[in-house]
Amino acid sequence: MPLLSPGDSFPTVSVLLAGGDTLTIPDALAGSFGVVLFYRGAWCPYCNAQLRAFQRAAGELAEVVAKVVALSVDDEVTTEATVAKHGLSFPVGHSADAAAIAAATGAFVSADPVFLQSTGFVLDPTGAVLVSVYSSGAIGRLVPEDVLGMIRYVRSQTANAST
Repeated sequence: MPLLSPGDSFPTVSVLLAGGDTLTIPDALAGSFGVVLFYRGAWCPYCNAQLRAFQRAAGELAEVVAKVVALSVDDEVTTEATVAKHGLSFPVGHSADAAAIAAATGAFVSADPVFLQSTGFVLDPTGAVLVSVYSSGAIGRLVPEDVLGMIRYVRSQTANAST
């Protein structure tokens, strides 16, 4: 399972949403910067803090044309409760196949119980990876301030290159 590096195309990942809809990454993020978060589960306080932080930053992320999608192995009921508890407005997927996600993206998986370790990606508007953050445990994850700074930097470089 190779790790995704800057410049790599993000693989196609289907995300089951509450209510039966499916979202496909990176297609659902096309034309925007994308933030893809794999979180350990509703039981993880660090993950809950990360999800809340990205929700608090929703306005600033919209200003830089960035969309967020989160995903875990939690079941649909648990995911719905997490979304409601934190008032999340971005799509949050459930029932992820940890082995398949790991094979596609290089995310680390805990074996017992099975869950994805915290993993985050920032994608450019074409679906290419700008940065990947892999954690093998509870800490080490993307934070909105860093994501916003990176997107602003990339946008300024693109603007400077076209002038």
